[in-house]
Amino acid sequence: MSITAKMEVVLKFSELPETETVENGWQKFELDSEGIVVSVTLKPKAFKKLTQASENYPLWVAALTGKMGESTENGFQLENPAIQVFEKKPKAEKSA
Repeated sequence: MSITAKMEVVLKFSELPETETVENGWQKFELDSEGIVVSVTLKPKAFKKLTQASENYPLWVAALTGKMGESTENGFQLENPAIQVFEKKPKAEKSA
């Protein structure tokens, strides 16, 4: 017997993706996760978080979450994407 569960996909990346501008200024791009291509379309305000991170932080990481959507040729579309961006601090070297 199974119970109801919610599945959420989390993709982490630290490079600004190449995008294509689509309707209403939304940004469309793809992420390759171990051979599975995830198609993402972000609102301009959400995508701005990525561009600001790349401009303001020497090291950063983005966590993109959403639901697995429609299948594509090599992967799937990410539905209802939400993004968080964090500055990465360089690890301090341990002294001997």
